[in-house]
Amino acid sequence: MKVCSFIPAVTQMIYDMGLQDRLYGVTFECPAQARAEKAVLVHCLWEGRELNGEEIDRLYRAAKASGQSIYWVEEELLQAIAPDVIFTQDVCEVCQIDTRCTAAAVARLPKPPRLVSISPADLDEVFQSAITIAREMGREEAAYRYLSRLKQHQDEILETLYRHRMPLRKVALLEWLQPMYNCGHWIPFQIACAGGIDLLSHPRGDSIVLPFEKLVKYDPEVIVLAPCGYTVEQTQAELNRLWQQPDSFLHHEAWQRLQAVQNQQIYLADFDLFTQPSASTIVDGIRLLAALFHPELFDMPAHLQHKHQPLKHLPIPVC
Repeated sequence: MKVCSFIPAVTQMIYDMGLQDRLYGVTFECPAQARAEKAVLVHCLWEGRELNGEEIDRLYRAAKASGQSIYWVEEELLQAIAPDVIFTQDVCEVCQIDTRCTAAAVARLPKPPRLVSISPADLDEVFQSAITIAREMGREEAAYRYLSRLKQHQDEILETLYRHRMPLRKVALLEWLQPMYNCGHWIPFQIACAGGIDLLSHPRGDSIVLPFEKLVKYDPEVIVLAPCGYTVEQTQAELNRLWQQPDSFLHHEAWQRLQAVQNQQIYLADFDLFTQPSASTIVDGIRLLAALFHPELFDMPAHLQHKHQPLKHLPIPVC
């Protein structure tokens, strides 16, 4: 069997489950090991470019207005592989190539592969997607071993929170900064499993633009900034850029009055712990959030130390 993964999260789970011997093609956003070992079939308009949030938004809107996709497929490579199955998604057409674009690319292949959309809406569906992937690859038992380990971590956190009767922390997790977006799909469930609640979120649905006034009125205890596709370092650079703009929310008096700002409870986190729905990274996201929300109960796992940081002091703005 030959499989291609057009979703970084699926590629991650294939490697986590030890099924990479059946994987032949990946995308430019997939884990580094996969890109080094497999054919890179999917590319994007902003691949290899250091773009800020406004530039990415402008590129996407221009492509949409012209009816073009921001992704394309190396069709000759795909034809040479002749895959039996391609994993794709329909959660977000900005984050990764979607099923419609993939279908157009495979339409000219002599032997059409089966397209399997992995599009979870909540935490349970993220876990179920691992079973779907393994079943499609003829190794369903690998998923159960994989999920058993992950569920143990999740259960330990929930049991600890219950045993200590911990109150829920009032949280806001943002998936984008300008414009500001709330979090959606499985992320509100991650927050709940870690001992928090995000009343600005959109469980099982798309993230949507969050008016600054709503954030101010909500006044969260903890703010987590995890823009989709951004590492901690990239998010800090984006904040530095926004700080140079006098009309940025960072300069708003209401922002300075938020209790999360006053109490220095604003954290940056790598996107792959939240907006990349592989079961292992999602559980790591829960473990990281639990340590941020309730440090008196949970230590930060060593392998997650570099994937978060408190909001650093911002440079003096340009007047």
